[in-house]
Amino acid sequence: MPETTTPDPRRWKALIFIALAQLMVVLDATIVNIALPSAQADLGISDGNRQWVITAYALAFGGLLLFGGRIADLWGRKQTFITGLIGFAVASALGGVAANTGMLLAARGLQGVFGALLAPAALSLLAVSFTEAKERAKAFGIFGAIAGGGGAVGLLLGGVFTEYLNWRWTFFVNIPFAAVAAAGAIAVIHEPEGSRNPAKLDVPGVILATLGLVSLVYGFTRAETDGWTAGLTLGLFIAAAVLLVAFVLVENKVKSPLLPLRVVTDRNRGGVYGALGLASIGMFGLFLFLVFYLQGIKHYSPITNGLAFLPMIATMITGSTQIGARLMNRVPARWLMGPGFLVAALGMALLTQIDVDTPYVTGILPGLLLMGVGMGTAFMPAMSLSTYGVQARDAGVASAMVNTSQQVGGAIGTALLNTLANSAKDSYISSHMADATSPGAMKVIGVKATVHSFQVGITWATGILTLAAVVAVVFVNAGRPSPTTSKTGDGEGAVEDAVPVMAH
Repeated sequence: MPETTTPDPRRWKALIFIALAQLMVVLDATIVNIALPSAQADLGISDGNRQWVITAYALAFGGLLLFGGRIADLWGRKQTFITGLIGFAVASALGGVAANTGMLLAARGLQGVFGALLAPAALSLLAVSFTEAKERAKAFGIFGAIAGGGGAVGLLLGGVFTEYLNWRWTFFVNIPFAAVAAAGAIAVIHEPEGSRNPAKLDVPGVILATLGLVSLVYGFTRAETDGWTAGLTLGLFIAAAVLLVAFVLVENKVKSPLLPLRVVTDRNRGGVYGALGLASIGMFGLFLFLVFYLQGIKHYSPITNGLAFLPMIATMITGSTQIGARLMNRVPARWLMGPGFLVAALGMALLTQIDVDTPYVTGILPGLLLMGVGMGTAFMPAMSLSTYGVQARDAGVASAMVNTSQQVGGAIGTALLNTLANSAKDSYISSHMADATSPGAMKVIGVKATVHSFQVGITWATGILTLAAVVAVVFVNAGRPSPTTSKTGDGEGAVEDAVPVMAH
């Protein structure tokens, strides 16, 4: 067996630090949401600028992911990973000591920049470190559980810090995470020889992809606030379409593309990216509605809100490590992803029944439990398959596509589902105005309209998650993993494959 496939004896220790870094990046996407009202009041952030605390991170992170993935392939994954960790810690410290709006927004943008280096480097390190099928299943089971559950952990920690400490701790908490992960990475992570890409950086590709993705993500952000037909919204979508089409044309012609089109045109990988993007639309939208429902309608405190999501994290870990990881070597990936997304959709369908006085244990908990086990089961093979059949030197950019599909999906979900929910709320109020015979009655109608809007939003999320299941079953046709590895055929100089071959 060639030297490049010899397992590194410290790979399981390395997994601890890779998973820790991934947890930090994922929870940071939601931890600040809980703390935002406190930060706004403390720093005097205007309502118009408030959304930029979230948007600055999303734009930098989503726009630069492909660039970050390619940097990892060219410069070295371990080096990129450590640089991302250190930069993320510095940006978090800046956010924690922010004295004004500009300083906080700059810190969030920097977090996004270094997160875009860190996230693809983490996943691609995993892809090139675990090549044996059973070990890979276990490693991706752990990673998939963290990637899926990190957002809910962020809600819990955000609640704890906001209620008992200070909103600034939602930034400071990243510093020990990053310090431990960086020290561990320096000590135990070993990048396989010959897995780097010696090609030059595709600068036109970087510019077109970054501007195109930023325009797309920002377009959905503006749609939520200005409306879908506003001039700026439409302009951003048109710009995104032109830039991304130009990007594809350039990638087809340059010698060393930023994103080799073979990475996304492969049926299995394309199916995974599509299914994960759709699932992210549904999940991000659902989190949004449930947080508002539990805090606004049920009057949960931030910490109680976070605790309410803990059972979902538990079943997500169970689905990923006990179902997905155990069955991945016996069952084709589509029959884990498809049914997994359907079980999660069933959990969401139960949550469409929420009302003003729905009890948590009987009305909300069952849906969360089903969503957790379903998403955990589906995420695990999806994460593993996302780098299936990729040359080791392209593992970084393939990993970046996973994060890009989730990030863009999240931006779409937040804007699209929120817009649909707001329209439903307005319609409900209009049709019930005749019943508003007193201020008290008007208040009741307002509360019922809000809950109705959540029901409509979650119904759409359920449909989109069901579509993710269909995409997974139709497009992902890889069989169960064989314990052997093979050469890839993707272009000249194909190196020993970083992932197991799938046997039908």
